Amino acid sequence: MEEEYFKGRGAQIKTPNKFLKAQYVAEHVEGLDEPMFSAPHTQVFYEQAKKVVNKVTSPDLSMMYSINPYQGCEHGCIYCYARNTHEYWGFNAGLDFESKIIVKQNAADLVEKFIMHPDWSPTPLSVSGNTDCYQPLERKLEITRSILKVLGKYRHPVGMITKNSLVTRDIDILSDLATDNLVHVYVSITTLNEDLRRVMEPRTASGIKRLQTLEQLAKAGVPVGIMCAPIIPGLNQHEIPAIIKAAADHGALTAGMTIVRLNGSIGNIFEDWLRKNFPDRFEKVWNQICEMHGGNVNDSQFGRRMSGEGVFADAVHKLFKTSKRRFFGDKSMPAYNLTKFRKNGNLSLF
Repeated sequence: MEEEYFKGRGAQIKTPNKFLKAQYVAEHVEGLDEPMFSAPHTQVFYEQAKKVVNKVTSPDLSMMYSINPYQGCEHGCIYCYARNTHEYWGFNAGLDFESKIIVKQNAADLVEKFIMHPDWSPTPLSVSGNTDCYQPLERKLEITRSILKVLGKYRHPVGMITKNSLVTRDIDILSDLATDNLVHVYVSITTLNEDLRRVMEPRTASGIKRLQTLEQLAKAGVPVGIMCAPIIPGLNQHEIPAIIKAAADHGALTAGMTIVRLNGSIGNIFEDWLRKNFPDRFEKVWNQICEMHGGNVNDSQFGRRMSGEGVFADAVHKLFKTSKRRFFGDKSMPAYNLTKFRKNGNLSLF
């Protein structure tokens, strides 16, 4: 039985869910008369959430609060760390993560309620983090846009990160926030190689489109940066200088990076994908990822898990820092203005 490759999807398998007592598996394909899985169609599940703003307590990140209007992401990035969180919903981290999307319909109302709490002091809220707030469904549902409208109304600071050019749809709100130094936008650029992007991040905007997105935002006065992440040895580490130069040329002010890590079910998902798409360099890529994480592809150690360690990781960081210094110089994102927040919104006596 020849195995089918699901074009337009990152993951090619359904991984076990540790929270389920019973589930379908295809560990012995020789006993199957026909493929157990077929190319999945996207399913949408609507939810009335109880909470949408979450405090991030990781020592690897500065004190922050995140907003995720969606759970699951149709972009299908193969390396995405958020895949593991889909298991809490009874789904799997593989094909389910990118084909079964949960929509938090009341996200904007929950954000407004959160920032109106008497004890709340303005702290930048990060939209995205677990899934992309501008994934394809956003074009129709406009939940992210509704959140931005709330934050604009109360002049509340916000940060965003996306791989989708759809963010330019909201330039009207973003440029308004930028006039008061209330917004930072980051565009994630992992590769400028379209052949790699199509299989690694199948439903995202092309590299060229992301650079054009930077340019459009910058011209509108919106401060933009990039995340050159994750860096995957043997696949994209050599692109670091070219990505940073291109980003700087298109108006970006800064760049960040992380090293790939394959925790939980992501290790199996990535291994299967790597063997199918890059069999000629599987051993090289896999072993170098292990080298950067103490001999394993996964790493949960704070302070090390996102940066890696060892000779190869040091070389990657050196290349990144040198490139950033060369092409960005002393540019940086403007500081947030936390004094503009007003709990009465746009109300006026006049």
